[in-house]
Amino acid sequence: MIRKAEKEDVTAIVQMLANDTLGKLRENYENPLPDTYYKAFENILNDPNQELVVIENEESQVIGTLQLSFIQYLTYQGGIRAQIEAVRVHEDYRGKGIGKELFQWAISKSKEKGAHVVQLTTDKKRPEALAFYKSLGFTNSHEGMKLHFM
Repeated sequence: MIRKAEKEDVTAIVQMLANDTLGKLRENYENPLPDTYYKAFENILNDPNQELVVIENEESQVIGTLQLSFIQYLTYQGGIRAQIEAVRVHEDYRGKGIGKELFQWAISKSKEKGAHVVQLTTDKKRPEALAFYKSLGFTNSHEGMKLHFM
């Protein structure tokens, strides 16, 4: 079942974010979690242009997550762009269709919101993620760039 994330889910979400090669370098998964994660969760929760969701298994365990952001802009005649971020599936559930289910939800929600495009970025160090996104119909249409401050 896919549902809106709740404060009680933050620990499970951060654990999934930290449980990969790149996430271990940038996340701070400890018990208790740093307050910064809960402050970010509250900001996301209170922003009508953000959707942070989780998917649960039959035992109500959080096994996946993603964040969907809606960006209003003037191009495309005042269009809305949907941005998918922070997609993670618990390592015990990978390869079982959980990611595909999350993406189907995000694409449907994006259409419902009136977005004309749904986009995502993925680190070039994640070739299996890139292959997965391509299998869902996403294409490499742009070159992305970043300027990190830390």
